[in-house]
Amino acid sequence: MAGLGAENLTMLCDFYELTMGGGYFAAGYADRIAYFDLFFRSVPDEGGFAIAAGLEQAVEYIENLRFSEEDLAYLRGKGFDEAFLAYLRDFRFTGDIWAVPEGTPVFPREPILVVRAPAMQAQLLETFLLLSLNHQSLIATKANRVVRAAQGRRVMEFGSRRAQGADAAILGARAAYIGGCAGTACTICEPLFGVPAGGTMAHSWVQMFPTQYEAFQTYCRLNPHNAVLLVDTYNVLKSGLPDAIRAFNEVLRPQGITKCGIRIDSGDLTYLTKRARAMLDEAGWPNCSITVSNALDEYTIRDLLQQGACIDAFGVGERLITARSEPVFGGVYKLSAVEEPDGRIIPRIKISENLAKITIPHFKRVYRLYSRATGKALADYICLRDETVDDTRPLRIFDPDVTWKHTTLTDFTAHELLVPVFRNGRRVYELPSLPEIRAYCARQLDTLWDEVKRFESPHHYYVDLSDRLWQLRYDMLQKGAEV
Repeated sequence: MAGLGAENLTMLCDFYELTMGGGYFAAGYADRIAYFDLFFRSVPDEGGFAIAAGLEQAVEYIENLRFSEEDLAYLRGKGFDEAFLAYLRDFRFTGDIWAVPEGTPVFPREPILVVRAPAMQAQLLETFLLLSLNHQSLIATKANRVVRAAQGRRVMEFGSRRAQGADAAILGARAAYIGGCAGTACTICEPLFGVPAGGTMAHSWVQMFPTQYEAFQTYCRLNPHNAVLLVDTYNVLKSGLPDAIRAFNEVLRPQGITKCGIRIDSGDLTYLTKRARAMLDEAGWPNCSITVSNALDEYTIRDLLQQGACIDAFGVGERLITARSEPVFGGVYKLSAVEEPDGRIIPRIKISENLAKITIPHFKRVYRLYSRATGKALADYICLRDETVDDTRPLRIFDPDVTWKHTTLTDFTAHELLVPVFRNGRRVYELPSLPEIRAYCARQLDTLWDEVKRFESPHHYYVDLSDRLWQLRYDMLQKGAEV
């Protein structure tokens, strides 16, 4: 299963990676050093930021890159020549990679992963790197929107049955946990990743018994410390709540257990939770939690809470695991430079009539600039690799598209975002545990201003270019316009 262990997925690539690889080999370019940037052009749901995720699975993929004899036999049948197949037989990744750590808030156009490697190797990575980072960044970003809408209430990821395949369910639950979900209904994610798995009953449990009360009474008897009863199989207020309260009274109360819960999966959730809260409190169960589910997303959750719904936790499924409102992240992988045999780096740019598709050339660094006074992120700053930011001196930054918008920062700190992951084909990055990634993500999100986190019309966070990088890009655009 993709990204879940030591599995060879070398052939999980677009076929043109191989046709280009064969072409590079024939033209003598296979071992020419190339630089590629992985970045995205717009934030899903017109949000203010995205969350980077999926690096661990990309690392596993790279560490297991190899062509088996079966792979080579297939490629032989597709017409690739024997010299190229001999080259592939000993294929291993030998390049360098830098990436932002998983859980980092990221913004359009800035590199979130950079590859420096022989052209054949760098090209072959494209499909899986995009697959892994696009999918998990999308789900982590969506999950965080849902979690923020819940205003501190627990959110469980409930979407496995609606995900587009097993990998989407499993890795989607992983990404949702990075984004802030408390756990998942997808059981396999706990032994694989440590994502807490949980759940209680479906409507079928209630329907299986002669009466709803017997279903509830039996469940409470068998699971006294995890008694969360689904009360909407028949009628929430007329039978579901009364039968649940009776089961709590007769099974849990004699044992001194006061922790229990109900779940409502349909109907007017605002009205039903208000009435349920009143009925539970009147019956002496003020600590009984109320969980709701049923096609929820950040907007529905926000509206429920604004309407005064009495909800302690949310189960969010299909609209999270599929990022239904905008199910494509849109990351791209573009050549930014090539390296001459003498070590000189030659920038490359893609020019388009579509302005969003014009790339930022050359081998680059990305800094995040923080206010010393508040600890909040002020802007991101992209510069050439041989440039550094001295945060003891004033720094003038400007909008690369609207150049008359500028400011000078004085009381700030600069933190480099891209960290080394591979050097000469060897991993030099210690992969953090998933709880560590989740905690890091939460800390990083605290550095963003609330205005950047708005669901509608968020504040535009600036991603600026250094003077030298802006001038280089401008000169290359001018030269390209003359061709």
